[in-house]
Amino acid sequence: MQQLDASVVVRCYNEADHLGKLLYGLSQQEGVTYEVVLVDSGSTDGSLAIAEEFGVDSITYIPPERFSFGRALNYGCEEAHAPICVLASAHVYPRHRHWLRTLVERFDDGGEIALVYGKQRGNDQTTFSESQILRRWFPSQDIDRQASPFCNNANAAIRRELWEAFPYDEQLTGLEDVDWARRVQAAGYDISYAADAEVVHVHDETAREVFNRYRREAYAHRRIMPEQGFSVWDLLRLTTSNIIADYRAAVAAGQLSGSIIEIPRFRTLQFLGTYRGFNQQGPIPARLYQRFYYPDRDGYPANRPDDDPDTPDDEAPAPPAIEYPDGPVVGAPSGESPTRIGPPQS
Repeated sequence: MQQLDASVVVRCYNEADHLGKLLYGLSQQEGVTYEVVLVDSGSTDGSLAIAEEFGVDSITYIPPERFSFGRALNYGCEEAHAPICVLASAHVYPRHRHWLRTLVERFDDGGEIALVYGKQRGNDQTTFSESQILRRWFPSQDIDRQASPFCNNANAAIRRELWEAFPYDEQLTGLEDVDWARRVQAAGYDISYAADAEVVHVHDETAREVFNRYRREAYAHRRIMPEQGFSVWDLLRLTTSNIIADYRAAVAAGQLSGSIIEIPRFRTLQFLGTYRGFNQQGPIPARLYQRFYYPDRDGYPANRPDDDPDTPDDEAPAPPAIEYPDGPVVGAPSGESPTRIGPPQS
């Protein structure tokens, strides 16, 4: 059987609106042989049927009460057969046909690169403020060897052999990617950023979900870097300064009228959640821990019976771009992807 270049590990929970688009984009990839490993944590909306329709190579289940981002990644990497694990959220999709190849080729370096992560941009659902965050965190220029451990597992790749030596921390409520990067950098490995490995990252969140996302990430941040803090002054200063910066950028982009209320709303939720997370006292109550991962609008899923920069980005996506069908994608395209092969047969 042909050798696999990459195992694409996808974390999924009730992603029927988005999963098909990711799997369709994967079917269009060129120049890399790969398998798809889906880690599902209790989907009830048809996500698994979509995965089966696309012929996902492996589906593994994590009980909802045992879910954490790190544990889900460990489940997925354990199932992977390729030397490179490409990590993707179920609500991202690649911009072009060379996305996988761009990530994987960065590892042709003699073993010094441990992790490669790629650019993220929003879609027409993305708030203006979040678009600004994505532009600041994910620039349009490559970084061959970066000093910071910043990365993001919504669009990243790691060496599987290093995952075996450094599994993800299963107790963190977020930032398991940054924690992993810190540990491998301390061991002498490098982190690389590939701007051309671009995905669209869809965040369709309620106000409570935005607040909880930043709250749980701040709680994890404090655990990873206990020397850092976030005071009331930081809350007021950063909320105000970012609202002002966003308003200026929105005026320059001609988008102020559609963002005049959304900007202060998002930034207040962002930094209030950060403040609450940094200043959480004691262990997280079970109900709050549950809410971090399973928003109230969907409810906590039952166990499965068989479980155990501030200016707009106007550069064009790298060719060859993928043309996606309108709306949710629920069925596989006709024909097999020439680069998609299943896992090795025992």
